[in-house]
Formats: sequence, structure tokens, C-alpha cells
Amino acid sequence: MQTSNTGLDSPPYPTAWTHRQVVLACALILVAWALAAAIWPLTGTVVPWDSKNQFYPTLRYLGSALAHGELPLWNPYHFGGHPSAADPQSLLFTPTMLLFGWLVPEPSMELFDGVVFAHFLPGALAFVPLFRRRGWHPAGAVAAALVFMLGGSATARLQHTGMIFSYGFFPVAFWLLEEALDRRSYRYGLLFALSAAMMVIGRDQVAFLCALTLVGLAAQRVWVAPQSFAYLRSRLGLLVFMGLVGGSLLAVPVVLTMQFLATSTRPSFGFGVAAMGSLPPESLATILFGNVFGSLRWTYDYWGPDWHSLSEGTWTDRATNYLFIGTIPALLLLWHGIAGGRLFAREFRFFLIVGLAALLYALGRYTPGFEVIFDHMPGVNLYRRPADATFLINIALAFAAGYLVHRYATDGLPRWNRATLGRLWAVLPLLALGLLIAAVASALAFAIKGGHVSPALAEIGASLAVAALAVVVITRASGSAAARGAMALVLVTLTGAELIGRHAASALNAEPAERYTVFTKLPPEQLQGLQILKRELAERHAQGEYPRVEILGLKGAWQNASMVLGIEDIIGYNPLRLADYERAIGPGENAEDPNLRRFPTSFRGYKCQLASLLGLDYIVLDRPVEKLPRHFPRLTGAEVVYGTGRMWIYRLNTSVPRAYVAHHVAPVDSEAVLGQEELPEFNRETEALVDEESMSLLKGSYTPAGATRDKARAEARIVDYQRNSVTLDVESGESGILVLHDIHYPGWEAWVDGERRPILRANLLFRGVEIGPGRHRVEFHFRPMSIENLVAAAADLVKSDEAPIRTAIAAPLE
Repeated sequence: MQTSNTGLDSPPYPTAWTHRQVVLACALILVAWALAAAIWPLTGTVVPWDSKNQFYPTLRYLGSALAHGELPLWNPYHFGGHPSAADPQSLLFTPTMLLFGWLVPEPSMELFDGVVFAHFLPGALAFVPLFRRRGWHPAGAVAAALVFMLGGSATARLQHTGMIFSYGFFPVAFWLLEEALDRRSYRYGLLFALSAAMMVIGRDQVAFLCALTLVGLAAQRVWVAPQSFAYLRSRLGLLVFMGLVGGSLLAVPVVLTMQFLATSTRPSFGFGVAAMGSLPPESLATILFGNVFGSLRWTYDYWGPDWHSLSEGTWTDRATNYLFIGTIPALLLLWHGIAGGRLFAREFRFFLIVGLAALLYALGRYTPGFEVIFDHMPGVNLYRRPADATFLINIALAFAAGYLVHRYATDGLPRWNRATLGRLWAVLPLLALGLLIAAVASALAFAIKGGHVSPALAEIGASLAVAALAVVVITRASGSAAARGAMALVLVTLTGAELIGRHAASALNAEPAERYTVFTKLPPEQLQGLQILKRELAERHAQGEYPRVEILGLKGAWQNASMVLGIEDIIGYNPLRLADYERAIGPGENAEDPNLRRFPTSFRGYKCQLASLLGLDYIVLDRPVEKLPRHFPRLTGAEVVYGTGRMWIYRLNTSVPRAYVAHHVAPVDSEAVLGQEELPEFNRETEALVDEESMSLLKGSYTPAGATRDKARAEARIVDYQRNSVTLDVESGESGILVLHDIHYPGWEAWVDGERRPILRANLLFRGVEIGPGRHRVEFHFRPMSIENLVAAAADLVKSDEAPIRTAIAAPLE
């Protein structure tokens, strides 16, 4: 028997698996996955919240564009225009969802959930080769896969679709990296680079932390090699190859995202904001007692750590703070893992370090070192919630559960003596007992404060009773290797049953599908209103008019339903928005609550100049204007198009044409004007405000705004309006500026009669191009992936004062 340098036991390397064991392990994982996935459709529920408010309509928009032969690089139906190519949550660069959108342009919500849930399978099945190559017991691989798919954050935060994708590919990348390094195989290296790119492509914090873990794994392999320098030298070419392949795959989406971040509302966060997203230490009690705070109660009376119970304030909630991995895995964690010292064995030490590091990171402000990490570690300040590291905690707990099942099946019960545990033989059992007492005490403290002592005691008592029974049964079945193998299979089966029963379609991850009827079958009153609105918009499009709409207060999935309905909404639901647009229009992160709708001085009301330029001509509300909050601007003179129950549609009749030709120019500092939140007065038919940086691009000379002269004859008509392009026919008696009231953003190109012309920033937020006298065909095309735009974006990143941080592969998303 080998012995670690701490005196804790590491057993000899066991025998190889048989083919039958491999097939059986994979089959059990697939069966568990299928049983869990079936619970949602069988109960008539779907994965709620962000899954349906943001990711499902995004997928529908992607599928619709692909069905029409387009890549949806630009989204005109979201915040007045949004760069989908740069948004990590657009799913555009996620190969599996791109394929899904192409194959099924209009999937049901249930099918969408099934496809998202299927992203657990690559990672879950990867535990089979991971455990097999270590010679760990097959039952351990199944146990690890169950916790990976159905434990902790994996189930509690199923709504965060992008994070699930990153999480799902991590074990695959982990396994392939080990194989590539051990075999010195460029084939495995290529497969690793592909899988790692799939993991990182979401550019979220889970991807960031998992990428750091893979870097740590490579460093660990070099460190533990008998001759570290020789090992590194022999694999240096392979490491460079994997880095180049992965970097090539990620370069375009990462550069586009960083270009977006530089002009977004969330380029980075301060420590105070991130501190609010720290995991409250009391939440660790849910590892042992899942429902001790009422997390799984359908009555939603959660009484644990939350914004209402923590005086220091927090962004976390019952889903973020939920860590349960199953009663039996939790028992093994305390009994065999900590008290028995098995988690400290040499062969498990890397996973122990990863788990502890993830825990310290997730606790954030509750640990002394997080502020140092936040200030000095590149990439960390791009995220607002260190509690996202609970995904990595769940991965470490999955490995721990599987490893402890393996150790029990092969070695039996742990032994408490100096020969096995060394100097820690008395300390480790006390540590396990102390952690159990701390978990119970912290849970009861919150239960007493909230007046929920009885249900908390019931949850703790039931868990301890089941654990005590399991101790007796496990102890009695620990004689022969065959008995332990059979018991390991029983433990795995019971764990799977508990996790599926508690977590599949639970209160943490399911709501009735009827709550998202905007995507299926609307109530008659809303259906009628929507039909009237779409009919009016279609008639105006046919006349060359393109009015925009604001949908506000219609709860949940209505916030981004415009992507599916094909309505140009000026607000929506997305944490990532253009900063200038936010300052000027004030849409906020979501469109659910009218109380949260801001009105900056540049957008004082729906009949202001900027609203008119934006083409806002319809307001869709969940109530009549008389019942809006007091701060809300009055809609004096607005015409009721439709109004009943929970849908009211108003027509403002104030919008100006989407495009016009200006013959007078006033130079402005757009950023300064937006900072003052005051829009200068100008004639919206003959004059244009051109940004000072764009003035040098003008070839002609123009009289200043306000000059008295006869208005030159000019006409601009939109003849084709697509997702990524706009075509106009323009006629002007003299040179002028064609202004298109669509959002100005890098990557847009302008062509006049087939000749490329510079894009101008006009009227603070919009696009313009210089034209000469006569008739012209003008085309605007969004080409963010052009070499020109990518080089410009990369150059801007290098020039940035925050270049070391911004080169991190990450994005500030939840």
C-alpha cells in the first residue's frame, strides 16, 4: 500500500475495467438522465425564468434567421438594435445550439429544455473514462455522474442556460487534457482544444473558472512528474499546439465580446458590487440538509440566507445558495471523506484543492483573500457574483462522492488509527463532527429568526435518521468485496432516486408551462391585441414606415417576446446593453416592472425628441395609463389602439421617418451631450447632429444647423429591411447626410451605389452616410467579423489601459 506524505492512505492502483462494466456504467447514467429529463414534460412544467425570458426567445430568433438563410449577427428586435454577434448569450457561437436552431427553427419549450438538459450528458459520461483511467470503481463513476447532473448548482440554476453549457463540457475537456498529456498525443490535443473551446465559448464566469482549473491541471501534471523540466520540455509543442487551436477557435467571439464590453453598461465591476454576490457561509448547510431553509417548497417561503435576511445585503437567492448532493454522498463526505481521511489521499488531492479553492472564491467577501484576488487576478472583476463558483464546488463534490464510493467498494470502511491517518487520527473525526454541528446550528439560527423551527428540525431529523440507517446497513455489508460491490450499486441507485425525486422539476427549476403562453397560446384578450398591433405594423411597413414599440409591464417572457413576434422593441431583458443607449433611453435591465423604468432628461417622456427620432410610436402596457406609477410620464393625446384586461396598446402618432437627408450639419461631442442628458434642439427634417470624430470623414461642405436657406429637395425610402442589412433608395437635390435612425455600432458598413463610404455617428445614437446629389441606392450591412473590424477591435483592446484584464476570456454575465 502506498502512503501519502501526510500519512494518509492511498490504495494500490486497482485492476482495469471490463467491457461489461463500461457499458453498464454508461447505461446507468443514461437511464438516470432520461428519467430525470422526463419529469418536466410528465408534470407539464418547463425550466422557468431566464431560460424562458431570455434564452428560449434567443434560440427562436436564431432559428428563424437560419430558416431564412441568415446568421443573426444583429438583432433589431431588442433594445432598439443589439449586436447579437458580440453577446455571449445570443447562442450564435454555441455549435450545438446553432445546429439545433438550424434543424428545428421553432422548437417547443419542452424540446428546448430537453436539448439544454442533454448538455449534461457529455460531462456525465466523461466520468466513465476519468474513473476508468484511474482504476476507480465503476459505481463511483456513476455516483459522480449523478451528482454532476442533479446535484447543487446543476439543478438549482438550470435556468442559467449558458452556464449549463460551460459546465457540461468541463469533464470532457478535463479527461481529454489528461489523455493528451499522458499520451503526448496531438490527436487528443486537438480533441481537447475543441472541447475546451465548447466550454469557454459562453464566456461566462463558470467557463472562466473551469478554464483556470484546466490550467491548474496542466501545471499539476508537470509538478508531480518525476522529472518536471523534462516532462514540460517533451510536451511543450503539444501545449503550444492546443493553445493555438483553442485560441484560433475563440479569437473571433472573444474579440467581438470585448469590443462590446468596452461600450456596454458592464465593462467591469467594483469590489462592492461583487461582494454582494458572495455565497453566504450558512448556505453550506444545504450540502447536508437540502431543504433545511425551505428551498424546495412550492410555497416559495424560503427563510435562509437571502436579501431579506442578511443585514450586509446580497445578490444571492435560494437557487444560488443551494448545494445539496444527496443524503448518502453527504454522509460519505463527512464519515469516510473527512473523518476517515480519504479525501486527503494523494490520488484525490488535486480535486480537494480545486474544491477548497472554489469554496473560498464562492464565499467572496466572507474570506480575507477575495479582495486581493479581485484586485490583482485578471478577469475576476468582470463578474459580479463569486457565488457562481458553486458550479465548480458541485464538480468537486461529484468527484468526491464518486471517489468515496470507489474507496468503500474496494477498501471497505475507513480505519481510525495512527497507521492509517498519522498524526491526524484524532483530529479528523472531531473536524467532521464540528462541521456537522456548525451546519445544524447555522440552519437553526435562520429557522428561529424566521419562525420556521419545526420544518427545519423535521428536515434535519429526517436526514440524520436516514444517514444513521445508512451507517448501519453500510457497516453490515462491508465484509467481502462482492458484498461491498453490491452495496455500492444500492447506494448509487438510492442516490439517483433521491436526486431525481427531489431535484427533477422541483420548485427551484420548474414552473407550469402555462405561465409562458406568449410562446404557445395567448389568452384571447392578449391574442386579439397582438393581432391588431401586428396588423398595423405590417400595414405601415408596406408604406415604408418602420415604427418601434415599447413593451412594458407584461411580466416574464413578454420582455423578450419581441424576438419571436418580430416587433422592434426599444427595451427588453438583458444584463448587457450599450452604455450610450442606456444613458439616453434609460430602459434598464428588464421590462417587467414599470416602477423600474427610468426616464433620463434626454428621454423625459414618450413624446420627447429622442423618442420621436427612435421611431417609438406604440406603447404596450399591462394596464391603462391612468394606473401607471406616479413617476411615469403622462401619455397626453395618445390614441388607444386596444385596451382590455392586462393588455393596453397606445399609438403616439409622433414618430418621424426612420430615414431622412440632412443638408445642414451641427458638430457635437456625442459623449458629452449624453453625459449632460440633454438633447440639443435641431430641425429633424433638414439638420443632423454629427459627432466630432465623424466630421473629419465628410468630404463636402455644409451650412451649419440653423442657417436660413431654402430646403433642398430630398427623399429617402427604405426598400428592404433585414436583420443584418438595410437598403434605401435616396434622391437629393444636393450633397447631404443620409441619417438612418438605427443604432450606431462598430461593424456596420455603408455602401452608396456599390462604393464603400464611411459610417458617420449622427444624432447622438444613430447611423449616417454622406451622399452626393442625384439618385442613389444606399446599403447598410453589419459585418462584425470582417478583417477590418476584428483588427480595429483588437487594436482598441491593446491600446486600452485595462488591456491585461480585458485579454481574459470572459464576459460579465450570469
